Amino acid sequence: MAIKIFKNFFKKIFSSMFKQKKDIKLGFYGPPNAGKTSLANRICKDFTGEELGNVSKVPHETRNVQFKEKVEIEYKGKKMIFKMIDTPGIATKIDYEDFLKYKMGKKEAKKRAKEATQGVVESIKWLDDMDVVVIVLDASENPYNQVNITIIGNLVARKIPVLIVANKIDLRKADVKKVEAAFPEYDVVGISAKQGKNLEEFYESVFKLSKKVK
Repeated sequence: MAIKIFKNFFKKIFSSMFKQKKDIKLGFYGPPNAGKTSLANRICKDFTGEELGNVSKVPHETRNVQFKEKVEIEYKGKKMIFKMIDTPGIATKIDYEDFLKYKMGKKEAKKRAKEATQGVVESIKWLDDMDVVVIVLDASENPYNQVNITIIGNLVARKIPVLIVANKIDLRKADVKKVEAAFPEYDVVGISAKQGKNLEEFYESVFKLSKKVK
């Protein structure tokens, strides 16, 4: 009996140690040009010295899932290791003509639209592999749209812990309260990934959510 209790005691200890060492898969989701890659880049730059991906004013710059392993984030003396996963922007419709205004040729625009469409499918598929998801929205845009509802719907179905980031609070039209009103059941953090504003609250919320990961 004593041996069994002894074994169970050590089993619990090793199990606890294993859980602490698990890399939490943190995915960045949202519509195109909301600032997903900008936020992922800032986090990776701050804690690894390297960025994750390219940023552009052209929609769907990120057309493939990209990630960085073993990003150790430290906040208020606590440390967590994340696998940072940046995904292509989710869109319900992608038209090659939208790219022509960015001085692209017709052939290049059609190629970009095809790759972006494939990227959306890939983003949704990757949801099954996520532990925590950060939805990045442009706080200066209307949050009540089909794209955001589609993203939320996919996450609700999978019961994944979610944090909503209202990005671009440095813009005059930014309205964090509108984002909060649109998604009252979720925590919303207003930040500026570009200027690094309010990232402390962001890290606190991510750590809090990550504790829910089994």
